Amino acid sequence: MRGAHPGVVPGRRGRSRRYRAAAALGAAFLAAPMVAACGSGGGGGTTINVYYGPEENFQNVVEACNAKAAGRYRIVYNTLPREADGQREQMVRRLAAGDPGMDVLGLDVTWTPEFAEAGWIEEWAGQNRADVESGTLPGPLKTATYHGKLYAAPKNTNVQLLWYRDDLVPNPPQTWDEMLSMAEQLKQQGKPNEVLVTGAQYEGLVATYNTLVASSGGHIISDDGTRAVMDAGAVHALDELRKLATSPVADPSLSNDKEDSIRHTMEDGRAAFELNWPFVYASMRKDRPELAAHFKWAPYPGTLPGMPGKAAIGGFNLAVSTYSRHKPEAFEAAKCLRSAESQKYSAINSGVPPTIEAVYADPDMTQKYPMKDAILQELTDPAVRPITPAYQNASTVISTVLSPPSGIDPQRTADRLRKELQDALDSKGVLP
Repeated sequence: MRGAHPGVVPGRRGRSRRYRAAAALGAAFLAAPMVAACGSGGGGGTTINVYYGPEENFQNVVEACNAKAAGRYRIVYNTLPREADGQREQMVRRLAAGDPGMDVLGLDVTWTPEFAEAGWIEEWAGQNRADVESGTLPGPLKTATYHGKLYAAPKNTNVQLLWYRDDLVPNPPQTWDEMLSMAEQLKQQGKPNEVLVTGAQYEGLVATYNTLVASSGGHIISDDGTRAVMDAGAVHALDELRKLATSPVADPSLSNDKEDSIRHTMEDGRAAFELNWPFVYASMRKDRPELAAHFKWAPYPGTLPGMPGKAAIGGFNLAVSTYSRHKPEAFEAAKCLRSAESQKYSAINSGVPPTIEAVYADPDMTQKYPMKDAILQELTDPAVRPITPAYQNASTVISTVLSPPSGIDPQRTADRLRKELQDALDSKGVLP
């Protein structure tokens, strides 16, 4: 899951020249070492440089696609920094400098509009678009689309699930309030009881809040990404977040909690509930096998009776750089890297949820990916974070205003968010 800090956020496409000029001096310093073309065959030794974050076993996917290319080109996996901010900073600076050494880019799902608006990534049109849209789930596809055009190919998706211990709670809660009530009863009985969410001042807090807003039928920003809304559903979500933060079953470290820290807390046996990404399942089986037998999952709880929760989508999209000198090969390579076969391999071996629906029905997925049905259920109607080129700014504002969650005053916080988010969308003021 990605972080959120201030960075370069281009505006309209015409502005990108200013960013290229401003970043040209810093590009060489931050750029990863260039990889010399070293392939062979009909592609004239063409190298397709893929810039993507660290993913276990992704090199195996790359090698499989190289074998299929049969020498027409060779994909080279250039690993970006582990932290999302470092990934984005390196790509933004190099693209702003017009660097032709980047071909395929691994973009967090929230970055697609920003990179498209800046003119840094190519549109997927014609047969390329048809190939990507065929069989891809609507939610992930929406994260790769901007102003009706497809700018990336969804490689993998991600949704948070409710993880719980069935030795403490035989049946999972359906709502946020029910979850808190169950946890408080466990506390009174002297049993593990904490409810774990990502509450630190970063993108994880924004994702948590976005999920609660969508589950409450609300909006933070208008669908066209130009207007701060903060309607009644958004206010209700603030109240739900405050309830947990001020509850006796909240983790005392809530305001510092990130994905990995709450994973460790759950494995330590202190908690009854954890709202986190599917990677925690493999970790629990490896680190606490005796507890793993009771580590179960369910869809994200709702915030209103009779209304199911909507989990925020995470994941990565593959885009082709505008400055690539090998665009046809780059599109072909990207399609191979996110093919159904590649996604199945990554799901089973790296715990990365597929974006192609048919992969979930593959018999091989059942044993290694037992939570696949719950993930697919959430992906049928997910919460997509606001689609706007100014998302980085908006995310920074939200995480700052909501931190710490225990300080939330629902209506007052909503009013502040509405004003500061509008300034961020309009590129006004100084970001925190």
